[in-house]
Amino acid sequence: MTTTYAALLRGINVSGHNKVPMAELRSLLGELGHGEVRTYLQSGNAVFTSASRDEEALADELRKAIADRFGFSVDCLVRGGAYLRAVADACPFPVASLEGKQLHVTFFSRSVTPEQLSSVDPADYAPEDFQLGDRALYLYAPNGLGRSKLAEALARPALFKGALRGTIATTRNWNTVAKLVEMTGA
Repeated sequence: MTTTYAALLRGINVSGHNKVPMAELRSLLGELGHGEVRTYLQSGNAVFTSASRDEEALADELRKAIADRFGFSVDCLVRGGAYLRAVADACPFPVASLEGKQLHVTFFSRSVTPEQLSSVDPADYAPEDFQLGDRALYLYAPNGLGRSKLAEALARPALFKGALRGTIATTRNWNTVAKLVEMTGA
């Protein structure tokens, strides 16, 4: 019995740094023994099947293989299709009335509590807003992520050196989340 997963790589193919060609990523996942490997966009989204039930072990295996193959370390999260579907279904924002660039999901390597993000008050950034979910943060940024002051506050290095120390986080826009849900068959 296999499970369909999405691998979410953080910070690859950005401004010419940490280049991971998607064809090579597909090949690498196949060499690791995974099946039905597909990629989406050039920004580090891969879907594959595996008999493993351990998302963390799959992410560690992929992280090490990328470092061996490409010579640099990249953070990686692996999430099953059912989890991605649950994240999409739990979105607290009106998905149908928003553009994909206005809504983002930051996936975390572990659960994050409201207390850990208490230094960021969404009221200070209105109309932007965020809500926490299961190892996820939903971000509404009406003018897009690139112009979002709230996204900037949530990505501050001090936050990840303090309350979120050791937490891996990677963000996808809503269009990508929806596509990964579709690709994982969830």
